Amino acid sequence: MATAAARLQDREESNEFAALLESSLSGEQNFQGNVVKGRIIEVENGFVLVDVGLKSEGRIELREFSKPGQDPEVKVGDMVDVFVERLEDQNGEAVLSREKARREEVWTELEELHKKEERVTGVIHSRVKGGFTVDLGGAIAFLPGSQVDIRPIKDVNPLMGTPQPFMILKMDRARGNIVVSRRAVLEESREEARSDILENIKEGQVLQGVVKNITDYGAFVDLGGVDGLLHVTDISYKRVNHPSESMKIGDTIEVQVIRFNEENKRISLGMKQLEQDPWEDVHLNYPVGKQLKGRISNLTDYGAFVELDDGIEGLVHVSEMSWTKKNVHPSKIASVSQEVEVQVLEIDEEKRRISLGIKQCQENPWETIAQNRKVGDEIEGPVNNVTEFGLFVGIDDDLDGMVHISDISWEDQTEDVLKTFKKGDSVKAKILEIDAEKERVALGIKQLTDDPFEGAMKGMAKGAIVTCTITAIDDKGVEVAVNDNVTGYIKKLDLSRERSEQRPDRFAVGEKVDAKILSVEKKSRKLSLSIKGREIDEDKKAMEEFGSTESGASLGDILGAALSKDEKAAKEDKPKKEAKKPAAKKKADEEKGE
Repeated sequence: MATAAARLQDREESNEFAALLESSLSGEQNFQGNVVKGRIIEVENGFVLVDVGLKSEGRIELREFSKPGQDPEVKVGDMVDVFVERLEDQNGEAVLSREKARREEVWTELEELHKKEERVTGVIHSRVKGGFTVDLGGAIAFLPGSQVDIRPIKDVNPLMGTPQPFMILKMDRARGNIVVSRRAVLEESREEARSDILENIKEGQVLQGVVKNITDYGAFVDLGGVDGLLHVTDISYKRVNHPSESMKIGDTIEVQVIRFNEENKRISLGMKQLEQDPWEDVHLNYPVGKQLKGRISNLTDYGAFVELDDGIEGLVHVSEMSWTKKNVHPSKIASVSQEVEVQVLEIDEEKRRISLGIKQCQENPWETIAQNRKVGDEIEGPVNNVTEFGLFVGIDDDLDGMVHISDISWEDQTEDVLKTFKKGDSVKAKILEIDAEKERVALGIKQLTDDPFEGAMKGMAKGAIVTCTITAIDDKGVEVAVNDNVTGYIKKLDLSRERSEQRPDRFAVGEKVDAKILSVEKKSRKLSLSIKGREIDEDKKAMEEFGSTESGASLGDILGAALSKDEKAAKEDKPKKEAKKPAAKKKADEEKGE
């Protein structure tokens, strides 16, 4: 009995111990994977020793007790929440984590803030593929690169390690994913600032802004929620070819509101309006006629812009750049950054324009040549240019005189005569005209020799009767040659007094005719002739010599009398001619029946 009782007692004690052991183990199992309270019992060598009521304490790295952007604040005796990862490791110590405990706390808090669409505070602490990681007080979130700022940022380093607000875009607790955005916070703040700026903005107001974008025509400036346009012409009173010469993206600049359109909310900004206007005393500083020095700031097809002072520019038109170089690009005369001497020609203060001249500061070679040369002087120079209307020949000091096509040759005044000259040929010419005001010298090559037409025309004037040789026949008349240098034309109506005889085809090439000179065309160097005019003159002469209206003689009688007189004179003159003939000639004439 005693033995059985002892066995029963031992069995009961064993069951009780097993129950106690199971209870103990069950309590420890409830620790693992959960957040429990623990007491800090020691802080040393970067570790914190925490007692959570297990068989052994756990060590946690000191860094896990720090908040984003702050140093850790712990001391012995503090009660803290920790996460039990394992009951003991290979050293027999409990494996604890303050980060995981905080993460569990933070997740619950973040879920509440996400539902309310409220901002959360976090710290960007590392770069990952596609973006950055953000510590939200224990929970690690992903910040996409596109959500860092409103505009792309080249350097994110200034943002890292600094607590700042974020908006939670997405949360997945099961997967442990959180996506946040800094851009959403900025846009929200920007909209608030925009409304505030638009309500209070006024023309003339001076603001600070950040250069947001640069274009060819200006720069867009962020005024803190609203953009304004700074046009390139309002950057400075000085010439600015491109806004990038004066600023770059990201620069903070001071600007003035020069226009505000309340209807479309457009803001026009200016920088030069904050400076003194250099045009205020332009008439005093740059009176017309004054000569001064400047620097060429820009060249165009029509001239050169010369900077006289900061913000003061004048235009030298290409026609005012040189006395002698005409129809050339300004770049052939001057270059950018070149210092030049100019004269003020005109000022238009309203349009802010100053007309300048370079050539006015130099001696006028056209006036010089007018003093040193005279009409009739002979010169020799190179052919500098050949055009369709003549030649340009160099004279003195880069001056060119023009030989018109009509003054090259007496005989040939067509474009064919130009083919006999080429650029660089040396030619002689005579000065025909000098006009310093119009900057022109007229030259002539043919004037170096006498006009063969004038010599050939000696004894021939309007009304004279000349003997011509027909050289060509057409439907409108006949062409004739008076001599080797003079030609003429007889129109169809002038071929005869009788209408029936006014036919060109009754004449033959080589036939000689007598005709009256009607006119002398010096330009074309031709005569206008008339057979009809000659016949009419002969009739008048016969009338005057052989008849009158009182005698009652007819024109036929007068002509008959004139012919009889001519025949009688011929018969009387014939014996005299016969007497003078040699014997051989007389014999030949007799054989012919004379």
